[in-house]
Amino acid sequence: MKQKNWMQNEEKRKKWMEFMRSFHPDIDPETLRLMDELGYVFRSIYHMRERSVDEAGLSFAQYQVLMHLFFAEQMGDRSELNPSEMSDRQGVSRNTMSAFIRNLEEEGLIERRLDPNDRRRFNISLTDDGRAVIGQYTRDHLETIDHCFSILTVDEQQMLSHLLQKLGAHVKAMHQDGCTVQA
Repeated sequence: MKQKNWMQNEEKRKKWMEFMRSFHPDIDPETLRLMDELGYVFRSIYHMRERSVDEAGLSFAQYQVLMHLFFAEQMGDRSELNPSEMSDRQGVSRNTMSAFIRNLEEEGLIERRLDPNDRRRFNISLTDDGRAVIGQYTRDHLETIDHCFSILTVDEQQMLSHLLQKLGAHVKAMHQDGCTVQA
């Protein structure tokens, strides 16, 4: 028997809401519910995404590094990227990207070469094994994503996209403004 998520247990959710309202009595319970639901869906999709490339022995973040390189190569952008470009494309720190590069290089999926225009820098490119991993796992990964959202109609997907963009822009603006509400 599959165990219920604690948020689906009405009694536990009610206690959680009461607990949270003890900190902020005026908070709209719907806001708390939305935050919990959004977090649960995010974590579930994140774990499915990770599992879609588990068999390759990669984390999803490592898989994304390979995909960025493959995309640049296939779209005629260029066959090599430097680590700074890769960290910007993936939205991670340079240190994090260095760790990804080191691990992927050890696995033989990417290789480093000195930049011919600036010998202080190096560029990263896919190896044949790296291309093979992308070819083997991308279809499965995309099928997993497609299946996640297949429950929604086209109109519902568009509405969800619109709402997430709206919420994302608001949260980004709050973050940029350093917005925190003081009691």
